[in-house]
Amino acid sequence: MPKTTKSGKPIQDELPSTLQKSDDKAQRTFAKTHDAAQEQYGDDERAHRAAYASLKHSYEKIGDHWEEKDEKGPSDAQAEGGVDTNRPTAGGVDANATKKHLYEVAQRLEVDGRSSMSKDELVAAIQKANDAATRKNR
Repeated sequence: MPKTTKSGKPIQDELPSTLQKSDDKAQRTFAKTHDAAQEQYGDDERAHRAAYASLKHSYEKIGDHWEEKDEKGPSDAQAEGGVDTNRPTAGGVDANATKKHLYEVAQRLEVDGRSSMSKDELVAAIQKANDAATRKNR
C-alpha cells in the first residue's frame, strides 16, 4: 500500500503510529523511501525495512516518536552492514551515539538505574522504554 499521495505527501493512516507522532520530515523520509522501495522491489516487507533504514540514518526513536539525530549515520551494527548483514538491531535507538547521549535519552525516558548502566545496557533499557511507550500510546 502506498504511503504517499500523488503529490508526495505522506498518507497519515498508512504510517506507523510512531511516525504519526513525529515531524513532517520524518514522515516524508519514511513514506517516500517506502514507496520507492516498493516500486523497485515489489515486496512490502523489504520496502518497510528500507524505509526504516532510511529513517534511522537521520532519526532515532525516543519514546513513542522519532526525533532528528544530531549527527547523521547508521544507528546500529545491522545498519552499518547493509542488507546482507545479520546482526541485532537496536530498534530505532541510536546505539552508535555516545554513552552521554544515551544516558540523557534514558533520563528523559525516566529509565531506572541508568547511572550504573554500561552503554549496551543503556541501549537495551531505552529500547525497552521505547517499546513500552509505543504500546501505551497506540
